[in-house]
Amino acid sequence: MQTFVATIPHLIAVGFHALSDPLRISVLELLRQQELCVCDLCDALEVSQSKLSFHLKTLKEAGLVHTRQEGRWIYYSLNLSQLNTLEEYLASFHQNRVVSPALSCRD
Repeated sequence: MQTFVATIPHLIAVGFHALSDPLRISVLELLRQQELCVCDLCDALEVSQSKLSFHLKTLKEAGLVHTRQEGRWIYYSLNLSQLNTLEEYLASFHQNRVVSPALSCRD
C-alpha cells in the first residue's frame, strides 16, 4: 500500500502533465467561470466530443476537475483543492531564496 507521502510526487507530476496541453488549459479557463457540460465545452472550444473526451479524462485523472452526471449529461467543474496543491508546490520553491553550494566531491 502506498503511503500518503509517496503519492504526493505522483499527484504533482500528473497535475503538471495535465496542464501541459493548450486545449486542457482552455478547458480550465472556461471552467474558471462556471460548471459546464461536455456539449458546451465542445461548442466553446470548437472541437469534437471524441477529441475533448481524451483531454477531460486526463484532467479528471489528475484530479483537476470534478464531474457530476445529470440525466445523460456530464458536467465538469474545477477541483480547487488540487489546483491549490500545485500552487503550493510551486510556491515552496520561492521560499528557498538561498541555495546552498554543492559540497566538494570526493575522489
